[in-house]
Amino acid sequence: MYRLDPRYAPAPQAVLRSGWQAVAAQLPTGPAVLAIDGPPSVDWSLLADRLEHELTGRGIAPVTLLDIRTHYAPPAHVRSRTEHPADATDPYFRRLADNPLDDLFETLPVPAPPQAGLRLVYGPGAALVEHDLLWYADVPKRYAEAAVGADELGANLGLPGEMPDFRRLFYIDWPMLDRHRDALAPHLDAWLDMQRPDHPAWIDGAGLRATYTALARKPVRTRPYFNSTPWGGHWAQRELGFNPDSPNTALGYELIAPEAGILIGTGPPAQAEVPFQLLCVLEPLSVLGAEVHARFGTSFPIRFDYLDTVGGGSLSVHCHPKESYMRERFGWAYTQHETYYLTLGSSDTKVLLGLREDADVGVFRKEVERSITDGVPMDPEDHVLAFPAEQGQLFMIPAGTPHASGAGNLVLEISATPYLYSLRFYDWLRPGADGNPRPLPYEHGFANLETGRRGDSVARDLVQRPRTLREGTGWREEVIGGLAEMFYEVRRFVLDAEAEADDDTHGRFHILNVVEGEGVTVHTAAGDSHELAYAETLTVPAAVGRYTLRAAAGGPVRVVKALVR
Repeated sequence: MYRLDPRYAPAPQAVLRSGWQAVAAQLPTGPAVLAIDGPPSVDWSLLADRLEHELTGRGIAPVTLLDIRTHYAPPAHVRSRTEHPADATDPYFRRLADNPLDDLFETLPVPAPPQAGLRLVYGPGAALVEHDLLWYADVPKRYAEAAVGADELGANLGLPGEMPDFRRLFYIDWPMLDRHRDALAPHLDAWLDMQRPDHPAWIDGAGLRATYTALARKPVRTRPYFNSTPWGGHWAQRELGFNPDSPNTALGYELIAPEAGILIGTGPPAQAEVPFQLLCVLEPLSVLGAEVHARFGTSFPIRFDYLDTVGGGSLSVHCHPKESYMRERFGWAYTQHETYYLTLGSSDTKVLLGLREDADVGVFRKEVERSITDGVPMDPEDHVLAFPAEQGQLFMIPAGTPHASGAGNLVLEISATPYLYSLRFYDWLRPGADGNPRPLPYEHGFANLETGRRGDSVARDLVQRPRTLREGTGWREEVIGGLAEMFYEVRRFVLDAEAEADDDTHGRFHILNVVEGEGVTVHTAAGDSHELAYAETLTVPAAVGRYTLRAAAGGPVRVVKALVR
C-alpha cells in the first residue's frame, strides 16, 4: 500500500527530541551565543518567545534576543543587489540569484559576548554573526509557497514588511537560502523542524550527519505531497488519500530534489523532516556517484512527479527553454528536458507533442496573441500533433518541444530537475486560482520553440517502442526512451509474479517507480531491503551497487527506472 509518510530511523548516536521544553534542555546555561538561522517561512517571533520562556523557566538569565532581520539593508538596496537587470522587463521569470546572504546587510551587528546567560540571534542570516552554537530552523518549501500565496508580509527574503512575490521566492530567495544552508550543513550543532510550531522536533547536528551518511548507502523514499491547480484531477485524492479537503490533486511531488524532504524518526511527534538535497551536499559521491557529481556538482539532476488530470482538465500547451537559453537567460547550468510516462491513460485521451508537418509558426503565434488580447479560443491541434495516451507509453520531450497532457491521464513525469520554467503558449482561456488569466510567457516560448523536428520525425524520435536490453527467468529490462540530446535514459523492468531481477548501479544513482502491479522488494548486496508499492518512487544511491528486485506474489509488475547516461 502506498505510504504517505515513509520514514527512517535516525543513526544510533543521534539525539532526537520534540517539544519546546525538551529542545531548550539541549542548551547550556551559558555564557554563550546561539545563532538560529533558517528561511523567512519559519515563525521566528514564536521561536524566540518560546525559547526565551523555557530558558528563563530553567533559571537561565539573562536571555537576550537579537532579531537579525532588524539589521537588513533598506528594501531598495536589497532589491538592487539581488535582481538582475534583465528582470526589469520580464514579468514572468527572474535570473537565478547567486548572491550570498551577506548582501542582505549594510553591516552585520557585532554583539558583545555575554558575561552570563544566553544571547539568542535568530532569523535568516543569523549564522553570519559570531556565535558559539549554530542551529538551523526549517519548514519545507511548500510552507513558503503557501505564505506567498496568502500574501503574508515579509514572506520574501530580506524584505520584512513587504508584500511577497512568487518570482522572488522561486528565483532569488530559494537559490540564496539553499546555498547558505548547504554551506552551513557540515557545521550545524542542531536541526530544528518547525512544521509544528507548538511542538517542534530537534536533532543534533552530528547525529543528523551520521543519519545522512547511513541513508546515502541504502534505498530511500522522500515524503510525497500533491498541490492543487486549476487543471488538477482527483486520482490521487481517491486512490492515495492526498488532499481530501482540497479542490483537486494536480502536481505530485514524488522526488523533486530542491523541495523534497526525508522523514527521520518513529512518527509524529518524534520525527523531523530534513532536506533530501543535504544528502547530496554531505554525501555526493555516495548518492550521485563520481561521474554524475563531476558533471552536476551537488545538484540531483532527475525528478519524478505526477500530473493528475483524471477528472480534471488539460495542461497548458507549453515548452521548456533550450540549454543555451536556460543558461544565459535564466542562470541554470542544465535545462528542463522532460518525459511523460502514462501510468494511466487510454486510446480516448491525448498527449499533445511536437509540431505538425504543416504547422505555420507565424499563424500559431498570431492565434496565441489573439487568445491573449481578445480572448479568442484556438485549437492547438491545428499546430501541435496529438497522440493517443496509451497506458505504458513514454513520450520524450526534449527542450523546445511543444507539449501538453490532455484531461483524463495520470502522467509520471521523469524529467530533468529544473521545474519552474513552463513557457506557455495557450491555457484554454482558463483563469488561475485568483480568477485572473494564468500568465502566458509565450514570447519566451516562441524564442525556444523547436521547429526542426515535426511531423513523422516526432513519432519516430519521441514516441519510441521498447527494446529489450537484457532478460532472465521471469523478467526483462527494456529501454523505453533515450535521446542523444537528453542526459538521462528511461528503462522498464517487466517481472512475473515473484520473479527476481538483478541490477547494479555501476556508480550512478537509479530512481525506481512501480507503474503496474502490487510492487516489489528491493534487496541490496549490503543486506538492506525496502518495500516499494504501486505508484511509489525510490532512490537507489550510487553507493548501493548490486541489488535485486523481487516482484510481489499478486501478479506481474512493471517498474520504471531512470539513470544518467
